[in-house]
Amino acid sequence: MFISDEQAILEPHNDILATALVVIGFVVFAAVMSKAYFIHDEQSHSIENYEEASRIAESIASWDELQGTRPDIISARMLDKISEPVTDTEAHDLFFARFSPNNEFSVDIHTDDGKYHWTVRKNKAEATGNVIAASIPVTIEINPAQHTSGKITVRIWKRYI
Repeated sequence: MFISDEQAILEPHNDILATALVVIGFVVFAAVMSKAYFIHDEQSHSIENYEEASRIAESIASWDELQGTRPDIISARMLDKISEPVTDTEAHDLFFARFSPNNEFSVDIHTDDGKYHWTVRKNKAEATGNVIAASIPVTIEINPAQHTSGKITVRIWKRYI
């Protein structure tokens, strides 16, 4: 009896309201999902850039041209040649030729006591956008009789061209 009752009143305005609520819900859902995707994408690029900066720092620390009297020591004399101001442009160009031209990065090497600091840049361009940095500890040979601890810090600021 309840189902076969044909005396009900049809209200078309209720359908419009229900449809509007469904559309609004879908738009809000799409906005939340797109924001989550963009955050995930940005974080994955940050992780990739951090890993790349770490690989570059490890590669610099083990580069034969920078070795001091032992393979695990970096020579301050060679750092003086390739850091700002560059006195050996051939070694400076060779330093950056080992890495992808798609990566824009700078290298800061300093001693833990703060007495010595070297900055190696491919060009004078400053860091722009999202800068990711990675550091590793190293031993720096100031002269054959003096060794000190320090850090290599690689800053990547543009991953893709």
